[in-house]
Amino acid sequence: MTTWVERPEGGRDRGPRGIARAWVEVLINPRRFFRNGVAPGDQAPGLVFGVLVAVGYTVAQVATEPGPVRLVTQTPGGEQFAQAVPDALVILAVVVVVAPATLHLVSALQTVLLMLVVRDRAGVSETVQLLAYAAAPCVLAGFPFPALRAVCAAYGTVLLVVGISEVHRTSLPRAAVAAVVPAAIVFGGGFGGTTAVITVLGG
Repeated sequence: MTTWVERPEGGRDRGPRGIARAWVEVLINPRRFFRNGVAPGDQAPGLVFGVLVAVGYTVAQVATEPGPVRLVTQTPGGEQFAQAVPDALVILAVVVVVAPATLHLVSALQTVLLMLVVRDRAGVSETVQLLAYAAAPCVLAGFPFPALRAVCAAYGTVLLVVGISEVHRTSLPRAAVAAVVPAAIVFGGGFGGTTAVITVLGG
C-alpha cells in the first residue's frame, strides 16, 4: 500500500521542495496537477503529503484551542474519568495511526463507490493519492476560525471531485456523486467542516 516508484509518471519532485510544490500546484491548478501528478503504483509521496496535512491541522488545533485533549476511560466499576493526553502523543498518533488508517479506509470506500458510477477506472493507488492531495487546503483548517475551516472543507471537496474526474476519467457530475460520502467523512467530519458550516450559518 505504500509502494514508492523511483521514476513515477509525471516526474514529481521528492522531499520538502516537492511537497511544497505539490501543495501550491494542487491549490492553484488542480486539473493539471491531478492529470500529471498522480502516478500508478506510487502512493508514498501522496501518503506523506496527506499525513503532513493532518499533522498541520492537528498542530494548529492543539496550539490555538484552549484545554488539553482528554481521553475518557471507564473503570471496571462503571465510573468514568477524563485523563489529559500530551499534545506530542496526540500528534504522534495522527502520524502513525490516524491519518494513514483514515486515508486508506476512505480510499477503499471511495473505490467501492467508484465501481458503482464509473466503468473504466484508474487503480486504488491513484485513489489514495488523489484523496491525500485533495486535503491540501485543510492544513489551515486547524485554526479556530469557523469560516476558514468551512472554506477549507468546501475547497477540499471541490478538489476531490476534480481529482476523481481527472484521475478516473469521468464527468464532474459522476465524480460528485462518487465523492459525496468520502467528502462528508473526511472534510465534514475529520476536518470539522460540517460543524464549521453550522456555526457560520447559525451566527
